[in-house]
Amino acid sequence: MASTSHTITLDPTKYDQEQINLMEERLILLDNNDSAIGEGSKKDCHLIPPPGSQDTRSPLHRAFSVFLFHPESGKLLLQRRADEKITFPGMWTNTCCSHPLTSNGEMDEENQIGVRRAAARKLTHELGIPHSYPLDDFAYLTRIHYYAPSDEIWAEHEIDYIFFLTLDPKYEVNPNEVSDTKWVSKADLEAFFQDPASTFTPWFRLIAESFLYKWWDALLASRPDASVALDAKALVAEVEKEKETMGQIIRM
Repeated sequence: MASTSHTITLDPTKYDQEQINLMEERLILLDNNDSAIGEGSKKDCHLIPPPGSQDTRSPLHRAFSVFLFHPESGKLLLQRRADEKITFPGMWTNTCCSHPLTSNGEMDEENQIGVRRAAARKLTHELGIPHSYPLDDFAYLTRIHYYAPSDEIWAEHEIDYIFFLTLDPKYEVNPNEVSDTKWVSKADLEAFFQDPASTFTPWFRLIAESFLYKWWDALLASRPDASVALDAKALVAEVEKEKETMGQIIRM
């Protein structure tokens, strides 16, 4: 079970009721090697322990981040998190970020199949993207272990599976999850990060600063000419070679 030494009651006059309900989802608790060691509510997994607690960080749990690229233009789809979100509200981030659950076969680990199922589920929930593509289309690249506070109450402490996906989706956002979207080129994103009027999730910045740009370049370079559709799976072999020196889990 989750190891947080305190809890709070989510006040529906302060927080959105639909988001409060989602805080009861059961997430996968992990050790530092990404081995499942139990489960905890989404709420408990994101609470910062109070001062003086033995644990100084919220419980480590499994997550994923999807970067969806248009197969012709090579642009990346961004979303702005809804203001109703309890953690990191109103911030721009990559296409979809969430957590596999202890149900729906999302704990299955062979070929990251459980996390892939979760990613497809959340693309539908957040962006209305139908699951009409094979789960193998998610190109698994690496895992990062990071910690990032949202405020004095909430934080993310995750081993985050990074997936690239090339897809030209029909989508309709869930306004309780997503307040805006935009397609950006690499140059657009670099300029966007300099915009003082916009805020970005910390994991998105970490990933962008560490390897997003170089893998984006590699994705664009993987096709012989612009008439050929991009396929994110073309990156997998190249990234696997890098992981021989980076390690299987990148600590950030």
